[in-house]
Amino acid sequence: MLRFAADENFNHHVLVGLLHRLPTLDVIRVQEAGLTGADDPTVLAWTAAEARVLLTHDVTTMTAYAYERLARGEAMPGVFVVPNQLPIGQAIEDRVLLAEGSEEEEWDGQVRYWPL
Repeated sequence: MLRFAADENFNHHVLVGLLHRLPTLDVIRVQEAGLTGADDPTVLAWTAAEARVLLTHDVTTMTAYAYERLARGEAMPGVFVVPNQLPIGQAIEDRVLLAEGSEEEEWDGQVRYWPL
């Protein structure tokens, strides 16, 4: 099952719903990792060190820094961009499917915008 990290501004209701549907899901908010207020490159470096796919709503800066990491040949276990306007139920169900149906390293080096 995938391991997730949620950036600082990721919707708390989606996280609660994910954990309700998958109580064993390994997901951590960057705040819980001591990264409150950390810049995007720091968050991405931490997710790479922890081998966690990042959940974010940030379509501008986070994705730009993710692509910069890839251009430098640095590890990046994946970024899933979830639109803020996506209904919470759909955001939860889409992440459940990804968590259960993906191999751990399947999303390495990818930035994906959901839904497709």
